[in-house]
Amino acid sequence: MRWREGRRSENVEDYRGQRLGGGMKLGGGAIVIVLLAWAFGIDPRLVLGLMQGVETNQVQQPAAGGVQHTGSPDDELADFVSVVLADTEDTWTALFAERGARYEPPKLALFSDVAQTGCGQAGAAVGPFYCPPDRKVYIDLSFYRQLKEQFEAPGDFAQAYVIAHEVGHHVQNLLGTSDKVRAQQERASEAQANALSVRLELQADCYAGIWANHADKARHILESGDVEEALGAAAAVGDDTIQKRARGYVVPDSFTHGTAEQRTHWFQTGLQSGVLESCNTFGR
Repeated sequence: MRWREGRRSENVEDYRGQRLGGGMKLGGGAIVIVLLAWAFGIDPRLVLGLMQGVETNQVQQPAAGGVQHTGSPDDELADFVSVVLADTEDTWTALFAERGARYEPPKLALFSDVAQTGCGQAGAAVGPFYCPPDRKVYIDLSFYRQLKEQFEAPGDFAQAYVIAHEVGHHVQNLLGTSDKVRAQQERASEAQANALSVRLELQADCYAGIWANHADKARHILESGDVEEALGAAAAVGDDTIQKRARGYVVPDSFTHGTAEQRTHWFQTGLQSGVLESCNTFGR
């Protein structure tokens, strides 16, 4: 992926190495519950929301000036995600403008080990996620090592796909899709709620593909093998792939993100079409 000459985003908040106070605390038992939820295909963010039950308190503010270089090996990754975020900003600003709307970019919060969010306190085990209440994408950069070594999905474009997917959730939030789905889930059975979650996740994959389509047309970011890296990452985090790795079999009714085949299909759909209307995962 050609990224080094790209613009850096001003919307990156660096909390790495900072001690965050207040809000919900997760003890050892709660952390185990979150890990099990992730392993068995249940969205950990839903677990965090149920466990929170308390008012979110003040969050320590990051140092001013965007990404702060600490001299750690992750500094290049921090620079990388800043460029990817900026690229999603450029893409979605243009797409929203075409529809006569204004795109409000999310913040991207870098953290290590634990982060206090508008959705509760989350540990690195949750993986990258988007929190609708505070409109932030959260990521512990150590996840990229896990993506490469545990999920066997290496490559910089695989890493970019992760950010673009979470930004896709932000787009859904701005468009009102997330609120509609949550309202439907409140009236649905567990299996139906999971199915709706799958459709939401697949649409975020499709939106990630739309970003790749427009970013490459405008800024020629793609290199040989990049698409395959993204498809590998999408397949690696499919519910069926994760459940087979965790316990040797799958339980489709518990899926919350979609199968490897579904996730790669919808990313490719967005990549090939570049059109939001092609991402109607709820109509199929």
